[in-house]
Amino acid sequence: MRWIKIDEAQMNVPVFRNVWYAVKLVWRADKKLLLGYLLQQTCKDVFALFIQNILFLKILLEVISGNDDFTVYVKYLVLFFIISAMVKLLHWKGEKMNQFATKNVLKVLNNMVFEKANSLDVACYEDPVFYDKYQRATLVLTNSFFDLICYSVSSIFGGLISFACVITTVSVVNPIYILFLLPVLLVFAIEMSKSRQVYKRDLKMTTNNRIKAYIQRTVFLRDFSKDMRTSNIFAVLMNRFEAAIKANIKILREYGVVLFVYSMVSSLFSDFIPIIGTYAYAGYEFVVKNTMTVSGFSVVLSAITSVRTATMDIAESFDDMTQMALYFQNLREFFEYEPKVVSGDKMAGEFESIEFKNVSFIYPSANSYSLKNVSFKTSKGETVAVVGVNGAGKSTLVKLLLRFYDATEGEVLYNGVNVKEYNLDSLRNAFATVFQDYKNFAISIFENVMCRACSDEDKKIAQKALEQSGVWDKISTFADGGDTVLTREFDENGAGLSGGENQKVSTARLFAKDFDVAILDEPSSALDPIAEYKMYENLIKITENKTVIYISHRLSSAVLSDRIIVLGGGTILETGTHSELMAKGGAYADMFTLQASSYNGEEGDDNV
Repeated sequence: MRWIKIDEAQMNVPVFRNVWYAVKLVWRADKKLLLGYLLQQTCKDVFALFIQNILFLKILLEVISGNDDFTVYVKYLVLFFIISAMVKLLHWKGEKMNQFATKNVLKVLNNMVFEKANSLDVACYEDPVFYDKYQRATLVLTNSFFDLICYSVSSIFGGLISFACVITTVSVVNPIYILFLLPVLLVFAIEMSKSRQVYKRDLKMTTNNRIKAYIQRTVFLRDFSKDMRTSNIFAVLMNRFEAAIKANIKILREYGVVLFVYSMVSSLFSDFIPIIGTYAYAGYEFVVKNTMTVSGFSVVLSAITSVRTATMDIAESFDDMTQMALYFQNLREFFEYEPKVVSGDKMAGEFESIEFKNVSFIYPSANSYSLKNVSFKTSKGETVAVVGVNGAGKSTLVKLLLRFYDATEGEVLYNGVNVKEYNLDSLRNAFATVFQDYKNFAISIFENVMCRACSDEDKKIAQKALEQSGVWDKISTFADGGDTVLTREFDENGAGLSGGENQKVSTARLFAKDFDVAILDEPSSALDPIAEYKMYENLIKITENKTVIYISHRLSSAVLSDRIIVLGGGTILETGTHSELMAKGGAYADMFTLQASSYNGEEGDDNV
C-alpha cells in the first residue's frame, strides 16, 4: 500500500492566514453567509450565556432580596420577554440569509474550481501528489467547509463577546474568581495542537481514502461489470480495498493515544480547575466569611456554567476552524497554481507547416525520454502517418504539438514560429483532433458532435458528420434520433453505444469541423477492419487538399499517406512512402507484413 508523502510545508501551514483567506473568499462570493452566521451566533450566545443565565438572574435575585414589590418583578419579566423575542427574530433573519447565501457561495466557488481545473496543465492530472492535493481542495466544497468555517468564526466571535461580558460581571463580584476562570484560555492552544494532529492523521489517510472511493465507484460502473464477472479482478480490488481500510486503522491507532491525551489535558483546564476552584472559594466566602450575597453567589455559580459552555463552544469551533483552515490551504494552493504551459500572444493563422526540430521530451515523473532528438516537417496539403508499436512516443508528439506539455529540448514550430508564442486557444483551435482515449459525455449525441448547444442548422451538420463516421444508421433507430442523450445516468430515455459506435461519434466531431489540418490519434482503435476501411474512405474525401496527421499502430492509414514516419523507442527509425519502406525491408515492412498476415488469418477463419 502506497503512503502519501507528507512534507514539512504540509505539516506547518499558516492557520490564521488560511482562515483569513477562507473568510475573504466567502465574503467575495456572498457576504450574507458570514453576516447571517454572525447575527445568529452573537445573539444566541450573548442572550443564553450572559443575559439569561447571569444578568437577568442577578437582577431578579436582587429584586427579591431587596423586598421590591411584585410589580417590579413583572416589569423585568416583560423586558426579558421582549429581549427574547427580538433575539429569536434576529436569529430567524440570520437563518434566512444563510439559506440563500450557502447555495450562492457553493455555486460561485464551484465555478471557480471548474474554471481553474480547466486551466490546469495536463501534467497535473498525471501527478499523484498534485491529484491528492486537488482532492483535498474539493473537500472544501463537497463537505461544505466554507459554510462550516463561517459558522466557526461566528461562534468564536459570539463566544468571546459572551466570555468578556461574563468575566466583567464576575470581576465586579470579586476579581479573585477570574484566576479560576482564566486557565480555560489554555484550552485554545491545546485544541490548536490537537487539530494539527487530526489534520496530519487525515492527510496520511488521503490516498487510502482515494483508493477506497475508486473501488466503491468502479464496482458500480457498467464499463467494468463484464470484466468483474469473468475474471478474478473483483478479488484483487477487494484486497486493495481491505488493505486501504487496514492502513487507515493503523493510522487511527497511531494517533489515537496522542489525541486522547490532548482531550484529557483540555478537560483539566476547561472543567476541573475552574469548577472545583470556583465552587470551593465561593462556598468559603458565602458560608465561612459571610461576605457574599445570594445574588453574588448565584452569579458566580452561573458564571462557571456560562464560562465553561462558552469556552467549550469556542474551543470546539476553534478546533473545527483550524482543521478546515488546513484544508483551505490546499484550496488556496490549488487556486494559486500557475500553469507551466503559458499562453503566448500570437494568433495562429492559416496553416502552412508543422516542424519538430531536435525535439526531446521526458515526462515529469518518468526516468527516461519518451522522445529523443526527433526532427521532421509537414507542409500544407500533405498526409503523414506516424506509426510504431505502443509506447513508441506517437501520442507524445500530439501532446507537444497541442501544448499539453512543452518540449524538454528542441522546438515545435507552427508556420515556422515556436508554438510557445501562440495563444493556446488559438493554436489548439487550429487543429481538428480525434484522440485514442476518446470521451463522449452525458449530453445529446448532436451536442457531443458539435460541442455546443445545437441550433437546427447545427443538427443538420452533426447528422451529416455522423453519416460520414458510419454511426447514423444506429442513431436513427433511437426514438429521439440525434437528440438522444448518451448513457442513462441522467436520463432514463438515454442510450448506450458500443465502444466502436462511441468512437464513431467522437470521430464525427472531425467531420463536423471546418479545418485546415487534422490530427487523428488512433482514430480507429475500437473499429473492426470493415468499419475502419469505410471511415478512412470518408476521411480521404473530406481531407482532400487538407493536411492530415495519422497517429496509429495499425497501418491501414499508412498506405493512404504521402509520407510515413516510423517511431521506435522515442526516435525516428525510418521515413518514406509505403512503397519505399516496403522495398527497404526495415521495421515498417516487418510491421506491415505481420499485420497483413493477421488479417489474412482472420479472413481464413471466417471462411471455415
